[in-house]
Amino acid sequence: MDNILLVFLSLIMGLALQSVASFPKNGYLALNQFVIYVALPALALYYIPKVSVTTDLLYPLGIAWIGFLLSFAFFYTLGKKMGWSNRLIGCLIITAGLGNTSFVGFPIIQALYGEEGLKTAIIVDQPGSFVVMATLGIITAGIFAKGASKGSDILKKIIFFPPFIAFVLACVMNVLHFDFHNNIQSVFMKLGATVTPVALVSVGLQLKIDRHSRHWKFLSLGLFFKLFLTPAFFFVLYRIILGGKGITVDASILESAMAPMITGAILASNYGLKPKLSSMMVGVGIPLSFLSLAFWYYLLISF
Repeated sequence: MDNILLVFLSLIMGLALQSVASFPKNGYLALNQFVIYVALPALALYYIPKVSVTTDLLYPLGIAWIGFLLSFAFFYTLGKKMGWSNRLIGCLIITAGLGNTSFVGFPIIQALYGEEGLKTAIIVDQPGSFVVMATLGIITAGIFAKGASKGSDILKKIIFFPPFIAFVLACVMNVLHFDFHNNIQSVFMKLGATVTPVALVSVGLQLKIDRHSRHWKFLSLGLFFKLFLTPAFFFVLYRIILGGKGITVDASILESAMAPMITGAILASNYGLKPKLSSMMVGVGIPLSFLSLAFWYYLLISF
């Protein structure tokens, strides 16, 4: 459970650095760029060449892809009806549509379901959450970011987005059954491991808990959707409608109940999609998710 401890310590360090006068007030911008330009591409180049494409992917893959489309449909429809700004709609779509399926998800799933559950979690995360973030996430950010409405601008942002470039290269390597030398893989793994501490320190630097903030009602709605509505949807779809059972199905449903993705919040922040709300979705969502995950796990073993 050291990964869980790392999550909380990194977030606390980011919060503490807000009060350090010598630390740059906009230091989170540099940390965001490190995550996007270095750590995320390293993760893609390490994991994706190793993914085996089988029919077993369908249940866990659906968590990320269907979950994001569900978030898009929900917040776009509601946002337009309520007259929300594009940046608010885009922020909620991305942060509520992408789950923290690795840094929080991996240790929890492994603790509850063992190595078999961890294999499912990796499928949910790598060809699922990570790829959705690098494709649909960028498209959404480009559409809803201020001054980025032209199709050519959005396409350019996707093509030149470093994690997407790494993802395409990694997919080609997967198809060709090629992987890097072990020493290079080790370097990518270590660089990718910096995503959690660096991204969460960045989130902590941006996190402002203001009791009178107008973000609270949107935060409540976003987290209610992510922590309760999304897993409820997959519980009904997978367990009741499709009749799925077993560790693969249960681990997939529990992954759908994870807190918002750290790097999804970084992506939204980098595109100017309500950075404060993005940080609050992660900073408040992670500790709150431990309570909601306990509820869903109890429901899964009881049903």
